[in-house]
Amino acid sequence: MSDHANSLKAILLALGANFAIFLSKLAAAVITGSGAMMAESIHSLADCGNQLLLLLGMRQARKPPSDEYPLGWGRALYFWSFVVALLLFAVGGLFSIYEGVHKLAHPEPLRWPWLALGVLLFGILMESISMRGCLHEVNRARGEQSLWRWFRETRSSELLVIFGEDLAALLGLCLAALAIGATMLTGNRLFDALGTVAIGLLLVVVATALANEVKALLIGQGVEPRRREELLAFLRNRPEVAEVLNLITLQMGPDVMVAVKARMQRTPDDLSLIEAINTVEREMKARFAEVRWSFFEPDVTD
Repeated sequence: MSDHANSLKAILLALGANFAIFLSKLAAAVITGSGAMMAESIHSLADCGNQLLLLLGMRQARKPPSDEYPLGWGRALYFWSFVVALLLFAVGGLFSIYEGVHKLAHPEPLRWPWLALGVLLFGILMESISMRGCLHEVNRARGEQSLWRWFRETRSSELLVIFGEDLAALLGLCLAALAIGATMLTGNRLFDALGTVAIGLLLVVVATALANEVKALLIGQGVEPRRREELLAFLRNRPEVAEVLNLITLQMGPDVMVAVKARMQRTPDDLSLIEAINTVEREMKARFAEVRWSFFEPDVTD
């Protein structure tokens, strides 16, 4: 199953959860004066904007091909996913680090810490719901792959980004709770500032990992290795194909372009050869629904 099939559900779930969390965090940050809480509220607001950008990317990816864009707009999704990773790095990570350093230099008293903890628990609950929905879609897409292998090989940038955001959000909420809890127990405001810096560093690491994966898609990755092997096996088992000389794939958002060079079985005439190629392409598109463009070249050598 394609990773892209159910990404919309995960994005909408994350958007609703993050907006509710942003409002609660912002109110708590203003009342308590917590730097960790303010960093978390900015993080949640950035996540809301990020999810809107992913929805924009998904909408643009559905634009039909044209003379100017013969392979469609599918890779627009990768562009917006890369922008989201940059925003997570800059708005989420760097701002949190700045806020933490500012609190270290100019500590402020922590007011209403129990309110902050309550909001964090609410945030953990909402993010857990969002993460559960995201993991449901990820598990459907990854099949028997490990989670790490799916992260490295998936071609669904929007689901990848939502997974990274949800993971960073949950860990960030736990860090904020630990920072405020330590401040309450010790009375030392240093813990709150250090928690804010830790949240920022976490976001920078996650954003860098996401940007690295999406960069590969922007450059022009083919289909997932397991899917390529399935395509090769299909072509090699076709009675019309004597030998697959070369196979090139290109992931174009939810769609795929395939170029095949193959030595065909002997046919009595050119018309029969054309019909054999058309049959292989037709059956390939029926077997692999994501293949939208196919280019088939008969040859005797690569």
